[in-house]
Amino acid sequence: MKATVVRSLLLGACIVGGLIGLAGPAPAADPRGVNANSGTVGIVSGGVEGTYVRIAADLASVLDDGDTLRVLPMLGKGSVQNLKDVVLLKGIDVGIVQSDVLAYAKRERLLPNLDRRIKYIAKLYNEELHILAGPDVTRIEDLAGRKVNVDVQGSGTNMTASLVFDMLGIKVEPQASDQSLALEKLRKGEIAAMAYVAGKPTRLFRDLKAGDGLHFLSVPMSAALLDTYLPSRLTSADYDGLIRPGEQVDTVAVGAVMAVYGWERDLERHRKVARFVDAFFSRFDEFLKPPRHPKWKEVNLAADVPGWTRFEPAEQWLRQASAAKEPQTVAARKEEFRSFVEQRGVPPQQAEKLFEQFLLWQARSPQ
Repeated sequence: MKATVVRSLLLGACIVGGLIGLAGPAPAADPRGVNANSGTVGIVSGGVEGTYVRIAADLASVLDDGDTLRVLPMLGKGSVQNLKDVVLLKGIDVGIVQSDVLAYAKRERLLPNLDRRIKYIAKLYNEELHILAGPDVTRIEDLAGRKVNVDVQGSGTNMTASLVFDMLGIKVEPQASDQSLALEKLRKGEIAAMAYVAGKPTRLFRDLKAGDGLHFLSVPMSAALLDTYLPSRLTSADYDGLIRPGEQVDTVAVGAVMAVYGWERDLERHRKVARFVDAFFSRFDEFLKPPRHPKWKEVNLAADVPGWTRFEPAEQWLRQASAAKEPQTVAARKEEFRSFVEQRGVPPQQAEKLFEQFLLWQARSPQ
């Protein structure tokens, strides 16, 4: 009887031991899992047709070393949702958003304490407002009372288009289709125009031809617009199928910003994003080479974003780089400013207003 009990106990112990062996060690004891998570940075970007997703893909291609830093780009649903995701979702460390989204979120009271919770790493580049119209529309004023697609609710385009039309005093009938569907509706004449905020040249319009009957509308400059947006232009170099050589279409641009949650310094999430910042700034020259997106050439890492506070590790990196930079001659400074103005399509009358911003940029730029 005793022998039978002993055998049963031994058999039970072997079964339990085997099950434990099959289950493996507890996840918390796996150093590879811990290291993988501590070095992973999630970046929420934009839709498949936009510029944000390509910028995020470039970040992963250049910075992901598979060991100390892994960058995971994710599709997003527009600037407003991206901002919410940075604040609320555990797996999102960085979000690419439009610069006017923070003011919009504060006005709409979407989230509390945004000044403390949201920071920025860098302004990336400017995105142009594209207004593509059908053959029966010649001026933007002709869109009054007409159906105009402004993208889905919560998107950056939806937000910016509503602000711009309001500043211009043009009341349109807004439609909320995604951009690919909107383009098909525009071709069929179901809507009069579509608005799209994206870095030029955007893939969605790149292959369009003048024979399709579609064309871009100019956005007239106004004092109200220039208080919030920068003047820009679309040319044949951007869309040779829609704009003839030597012609241009005036529009406005809004900045794209790399937003981040304002983690406390003693938290691992803060240290993780700080490592990402150091890698991004230190290896920035690699983003200026093919096959990276041409928008990287417009990036000024030291550019300030009105209404935003820079993430402290990024601010510290820029201060150190600025202190180490050698002064340039006056002639070189003037030449840089001339290029700065021309690349952004700034009218001569606006150059004086931007010169002080340029001086700050030139003094602080790590490039």
